[in-house]
This record gives sequence, structure tokens and C-alpha cells, in this order.
Amino acid sequence: MKFMIISNLKITSMTTIRIGGVPEHFNLPIHLCIEEGLFAEKGIHVEWVEFPGGTGAMNAALRNDEIDLAIILTEGIIKDIANGNPSKIIQNYVSSPLRWGVHVASKSDFHTIADLEDKRPAISRYGSGSHVMAYVQANELGWDTSKIECVVVNNIDTAVEALVQKDADYFMWEHFTTKPLVDKGIFRRVGDFPTPWSSFVIAATDKAIEDQSEILRIVLEVINAKTKVFKGLSRIETQLAERYQQNLEDIKKWLSITSWSQNQLENSERDLVLKYLKKLDMVDKTSDSQQYLKKI
Repeated sequence: MKFMIISNLKITSMTTIRIGGVPEHFNLPIHLCIEEGLFAEKGIHVEWVEFPGGTGAMNAALRNDEIDLAIILTEGIIKDIANGNPSKIIQNYVSSPLRWGVHVASKSDFHTIADLEDKRPAISRYGSGSHVMAYVQANELGWDTSKIECVVVNNIDTAVEALVQKDADYFMWEHFTTKPLVDKGIFRRVGDFPTPWSSFVIAATDKAIEDQSEILRIVLEVINAKTKVFKGLSRIETQLAERYQQNLEDIKKWLSITSWSQNQLENSERDLVLKYLKKLDMVDKTSDSQQYLKKI
């Protein structure tokens, strides 16, 4: 029988790892790794699972053992781990803050973020980044968070419908992902609200960590090698603009403010997220801060 040697690990066939992520430009490094066969040459078949519904949908998939890894919003996975998701953060992924655009329907009467106090945010689902950040923003602005009435819309397409039909009042989503909707006059952006912490982390199920820790280490090695050089790749701005239907100048601006990490999330960031979530009564105030991060 022929064996393939990978970092001192003997495997007899390709090992499949299921990775979930949003269909956004942040994840192009991983798509390039798949398309260039970088995982395959290590004996790993990566099955990419797309989640237009975002972090809330990925949290459900992690809980249901539908994916092994998720490229997921920091605040969203920490909230869900606190509430019973059997997963851990195994590495930071995008260390720069996420720039949340605050959007309203273009013909609405709302013109500033202040106009949105006590108004209804559209969220992809409970536990998602759009849900958590609506509360974080309200808290930062001194609004009464008990008056927030969320409208679940599942994804960006139904968010458009909800705002246009006045079933919800505003929608928070990544600035550049939603910019084409602003450019087309469907949304109007009334402001931006950046996260106080890193945008995305890589989370793995406890099952995957226990059963395939060496494989996960190799997956991280491949991803990290690509993210280290990603911003310097030839024509990367053009490729991003074409793949994600973005204006080239917008992509250049986005790249200039975006940084990928090859290290574990800092304890201080974990604690900052937990501080916000506890203040907003989104997690158990007695949750153990040690349960969120895992070095593999």
C-alpha cells in the first residue's frame, strides 16, 4: 500500500476538510489555495461551503457537524461558543477591524445614524454579526438596547426587500460588500461602524480538533503561506474587482485597510468581545474565558 507522508502524518488517501465561509473578498486567499491545488498536494481535499446567510448560518453548521472549519466573525463565534457551540477559535484570520456600513433604503427618511434610534435593524439571523453589531452600536451611542426590535432577513437579498418594503429600517453589513447596492441607488449609507476587534477568525469544531488536529495544522500552514503574500500578488486588485463585481478603486482602498493574521487571536481581544457581550446580556456572565481559544 502506498502512503503519502505529510508532516510525519501517514495517510492512505485524500482527507476531506469542510470549510465554511461567506461569499466575500476576504476569503479569496483560501479559494486560490484550492484552485492552485495547494491543499491537494498535501493530501487534503478542501470542500468549500458557501454561507450567504453569514455567521449565524455557519454557527448552526458547526453545531450540526455540517462543516469542520469556519471563517467566521469574531464576535459571532465567541457569542455562540458561550452559548454552547462545541467549537474553538484556532487562529485569527483577518486582524483588521470590519467596517460595518449602516444602510437604509435610498428613499427612506433616515439620513444619519442618529435617526435610527429605536428603529428596526434587519439581521441575517439571531447570533449573527449583524445582530451583535446592531446592539454594540446602540450601546456605544447610548441607546436603550431593550427597545431594539430585530427583523430576521437571512441574507443580503432579502435585506434589500425588507428595507425597500419598509419591513425593517436599517441594515448593517460590510461596507465594500454592500457598496454596489449603494452605487446603484438601492441602499443609502448613513455611516460606518468599525468593530473594536479583529474581523474574522478560523473556528473548528471540537470533533475536528480531537480527530484531525494534524490535518488542521497543515490547513492553517497552507492558508497562512498564502495570506502572507496575498496583497503582493500580481494583478490581485484586478482579480478581486472582477470576481466580486467591485469597483477597482474601492478594492484598492479595501486592500489598503485590510490585514491578514497568521497567529492565534489575542486573549485581550477575546476578553474585549466578552466584555461587550456580557454588558449586552448576550452571554452568561459566568462563562469561562478559557473555553474559546485552542492551540492546535
